[in-house]
Amino acid sequence: MMQRPPPEDFSLKETKPHLGGGKISGDKLTSTYDLVEQMQYLYVRVVKAKELPGKDVTGSCDPYVEVKLGNYKGTTRHFEKKSNPEWNQVFAFSKDRLQASVLEVIVKDKDFVKDDFIGRVNFDLNEIPKRVPPDSPLAPQWYKLEDRRGDKAKGELMLAVWMGTQADEAFPEAWHSDAAAVSGTDGLANIRSKVYLSPKLWYLRVNVIEAQDLQPTDKGRYPEVFVKAILGNQALRTRISQSRTINPMWNEDLMFVAAEPFEEPLILSVEDRVAPNKDEVLGRCAIPLQYVDRRLDHKPMNTKWYNLEKHVVIEGEQKKKEIKFASRIHMRICLEGGYHVLDESTHYSSDLRPTAKQLWKPSIGVLELGILSAQGLMPMKTKDGRGTTDAYCVAKYGQKWVRTRTIIDSNMPKWNEQYTWEVFDPCTVVTIGVFDNCHLHGGGDKGGGGAKDSRIGKVRIRLSTLETDRVYTHSYPLLVLHPSGVKKMGEIHLAVRFTCSSLLNMMHMYSHPLLPKMHYLHPLTVSQLDNLRHQATQIVSMRLSRAEPPLRKEVVEYMLDVGSHMWSMRRSKANFFRIMGVLGGLIAVGKWFDQICHWKNPITTVLIHILFIILVIYPELILPTIFLYLFLIGVWYYRWRPRHPPHMDTRLSHADSAHPDELDEEFDTFPTSRPADIVRMRYDRLRSIAGRIQTVVGDLATQGERLQSLLSWRDPRATALFVIFCLIAAVVLYVTPFQVVALLAGFYILRHPRFRHKLPSVPLNFFRRLPARTDCML
Repeated sequence: MMQRPPPEDFSLKETKPHLGGGKISGDKLTSTYDLVEQMQYLYVRVVKAKELPGKDVTGSCDPYVEVKLGNYKGTTRHFEKKSNPEWNQVFAFSKDRLQASVLEVIVKDKDFVKDDFIGRVNFDLNEIPKRVPPDSPLAPQWYKLEDRRGDKAKGELMLAVWMGTQADEAFPEAWHSDAAAVSGTDGLANIRSKVYLSPKLWYLRVNVIEAQDLQPTDKGRYPEVFVKAILGNQALRTRISQSRTINPMWNEDLMFVAAEPFEEPLILSVEDRVAPNKDEVLGRCAIPLQYVDRRLDHKPMNTKWYNLEKHVVIEGEQKKKEIKFASRIHMRICLEGGYHVLDESTHYSSDLRPTAKQLWKPSIGVLELGILSAQGLMPMKTKDGRGTTDAYCVAKYGQKWVRTRTIIDSNMPKWNEQYTWEVFDPCTVVTIGVFDNCHLHGGGDKGGGGAKDSRIGKVRIRLSTLETDRVYTHSYPLLVLHPSGVKKMGEIHLAVRFTCSSLLNMMHMYSHPLLPKMHYLHPLTVSQLDNLRHQATQIVSMRLSRAEPPLRKEVVEYMLDVGSHMWSMRRSKANFFRIMGVLGGLIAVGKWFDQICHWKNPITTVLIHILFIILVIYPELILPTIFLYLFLIGVWYYRWRPRHPPHMDTRLSHADSAHPDELDEEFDTFPTSRPADIVRMRYDRLRSIAGRIQTVVGDLATQGERLQSLLSWRDPRATALFVIFCLIAAVVLYVTPFQVVALLAGFYILRHPRFRHKLPSVPLNFFRRLPARTDCML
């Protein structure tokens, strides 16, 4: 019989790597690279040459240097007609892949037919010195060139050769032996590790108050005036002024996202709606953001009057002609430094500080991340008829983005790179993504066009779930949702440590609001926040794609979860079951109380009676009892506290049980690109789901309206009964001690099943007979 294949392992695995080369001193490792495994490299720094022999009448040559170790070969750039060239390039050969015992450094002369040999320097690998930071860099030395026979040749070469680790400062800029297949300067630039900084983002508030002395072309009609504001790719407009005069008023706020350095001015135009599809410009003004006031709190800024310039059209050509007249616009413009510009989802933000640095609190600790390796990566592209993956990692926390080097053609890459961030709030999330590099040969432009780097997976770690000063070493599954279902693309091996500088300051952070105070004093609407977040992500992705090497648009958008707000049947189901999971505790308490009331366990019910009598007689014990009970529950659950960080849960996300059509709908473009019959089927499905939601909402509204009708006299007999009952209850409760009433009510609720009957109670029957406004619905 055929056996079913085992299910994919989506679990988190704890690992025990050999971190920092095992150098342990006290509680911490001594090396600055103590969260990664040590990797040994042979470094060769080619500095310059002098007195190289020439090949022609001029006595000059076109020299370059070839560094050769076994089958690995790296070359410097070549110079034309230069006998004393300077390269200052570093080559790094992994010790795990050393294929020879001799290192050859050969100087050659570039030629169209065949490069000429000038001289060489050989090094025995057993004689090469070792260097470990923080030692100073090894000083390069002059070496005499030798010919092929080992005799002295003309010329000298300045070199430095040493054995080191990835902690060496030469490591990031070095040519690596595992990148020997990469060609071109752009290709080499695209595989190096880099650190990027997000641009500093500001909210720009434009409060348009009024305009004066506008001059519409048609004097015989009431102008319909509005203001349009443009900042880069963002365009907003006010409503049409209700005062149909040449002195219109609006008093309306327009919000933009601006990034330092401010490259583009704010352009405002006052326009008149002369026809349904035709607007006439009455005046324009351009405001450079460098001169705009910056606000740090909620105090109002001073207003200013700005002159409007009129643009006239003469003989079909648009000429900018300044006409001196008294048209002005009254505005209050400021850069808001008290808000945090949201470029990430609020559920997993990595930074919550306000824009203005003056408002920043001191840091509370340090986050250290070691990106060790990956295992079992899926082939992402085909090369020479076989599957291959060129993987690199991107990590984001706060304004700092890091990108590891690209490991060429490996499904088990080892990066062993370590990065550090300052932490200002423990309730933040660090995001690590793995991607396949599709630009190894300079393909695609810097803006992200052409080939796109494929996503392999993503990991999020919330800092508040980590214990301080503990090193977490785990292998995280890399899960990606495809139209065919959830797929494990491999595993990434990470080491994480969150170090707290002041436990008291960190505990105090839990009493602070999550966002800066301006978000609560002058809150932005949900639609404003959505629009501003979209603009912020566009600005960040555009700026980072202009870096060298670029952090491409598709990478930034995946890390920032652009598009996560789109409709998804799978995500809606997951959120529904999350709500049910939250309510599950209340439902369990309700079932337990129902069993108590029905005397399923008589001993427990008697004990509840005794506890109830004690609390009624001594009501001052109620709150202490509740809090003591919660304390004991917390202490009891401490034994089963989570030992590992949370990770992507396929069952919670309903990714493992989603229907193929639901996944296809989730990956559909907006607007849709599917055929009409599929769209019609999905629309009908959505209508049926919305119909059920509509019924539930209607039932809730009915119950609320029945409560309102108790005193509305819509049903005069019901209201009269309720009013008489309230009068009698008031008299009875006035003359009867409260503790007696509470005891009687409790004993009635906890009465034995022998004194119960299956019909609904009188209050419930009375409530269900009350009128609601369902009769008035069409």
